[in-house]
Amino acid sequence: MSLLVDALYLVAAIVTAPVWFVGRALQGKPPIDLRARMGRVGTLAEPARPRILFHAVSVGEVNAIRGLVTRLAAEHEIVIATTTDTGLARAKALFGEQHPVVRYPLDFSWAVRRFLDATKPDAVALVELEVWPNFTRQCERRGIAVAVINGRLSDRSFPRYRRARPLVSPSFRRLSLIVAQDEPIAERFIAVGARPECVRVVGTMKWDNALEGQEGLPAAADKLAALLGIDRTRPLVVAGSTGPGEEALIHAAVPKEVQLLVAPRKPERFDEAARILSPCVRRSQIKEGVPNSNVKTNRFLLDSIGELRAAYALADLIIVGRTFSNQLGSDMMEPIALGKAVIVGPDVRNFESVARALLDGGGMVQTTMQHLPQIVAQLLASPQRREQLAAAGLEVIRSKQGSVPEHARLLTDLMHARTSGSKAGSHAEARSAQS
Repeated sequence: MSLLVDALYLVAAIVTAPVWFVGRALQGKPPIDLRARMGRVGTLAEPARPRILFHAVSVGEVNAIRGLVTRLAAEHEIVIATTTDTGLARAKALFGEQHPVVRYPLDFSWAVRRFLDATKPDAVALVELEVWPNFTRQCERRGIAVAVINGRLSDRSFPRYRRARPLVSPSFRRLSLIVAQDEPIAERFIAVGARPECVRVVGTMKWDNALEGQEGLPAAADKLAALLGIDRTRPLVVAGSTGPGEEALIHAAVPKEVQLLVAPRKPERFDEAARILSPCVRRSQIKEGVPNSNVKTNRFLLDSIGELRAAYALADLIIVGRTFSNQLGSDMMEPIALGKAVIVGPDVRNFESVARALLDGGGMVQTTMQHLPQIVAQLLASPQRREQLAAAGLEVIRSKQGSVPEHARLLTDLMHARTSGSKAGSHAEARSAQS
């Protein structure tokens, strides 16, 4: 079966290679790290304690495991694997001083074998989803437990998985544990092949992490405001993680006399957003340490990486991007955790359970494209209403916390069950299976 899967991957790679390589070049991205994606991640030290490998695809998944990694690191060795360039950078920033951070391999069987030979995990925790056939098969052969944590199978992707159930169900049956964010998601995992006895529901870890890491934020916000020339005495609307079409929508919805800072989600869209907001102050054009004291516009573009949270901390009102443009939504929990009034659009499918809890608790406002200007005007005119939204949102977050300790307990139990025998014996069995 591995040979068949590899053959299909090779065909797909040959067909799509021009798109990937040319597309990255046109977007100004560095070449794909093929060496790492083929499982060559260097040599890690032999584990002295039980080792857990976390696979977090990109920035959101990396951020989600902050608290869990801290809890488990006391008794376990931790390795972090990511897929995207931004995810790798974020993982190194968060964990690089304490734990190895590596690139996750493509699902070719030989790449997976190299990767597992190098990382030597006792268990693997896949953050949210990312269940690949060759990876789960190779882990099963080596006696490595594989879990999905903070599990999410969206209503958009679920029909595709269900149609492909004969192909994907073996991979889901190999999973030793699935910790789902809510009951509907748990039912979807079972419907595509997961064993019911392996599925647990404990909520999303993002609730637990939402209030962490704010220690240096005021200073970072002050610095960003000074560099851009933002007037702290006047209202500021921040639109974060915006997608195509949203910059123009929000630019029109926010009155011209009100300050607006826009942060597109993808770097390749920075120039497009600058044209829409023109004239605007671009973060990338401000020299570090040289404040912009000649601002003659109320429009600002955050065309940088890693400063969105500082921008959120400056805001009087926040509009969450990708919720008006049929792109499944962006994280609304982060700005709410900063005590901000938040507006989202109709499309929050990537965060459906979180959005439902916040809306039911009165912690944010949902509106349509047509009504966005009206809602913005109403909230800017009412500091009391903004304070009510912020307070309600924080209360919802606090009431939903507790998922991280339960994740830690479940993973620890799984590790104890799998490492009760000799680790050396399991590696010997793996070598025998490969030969």
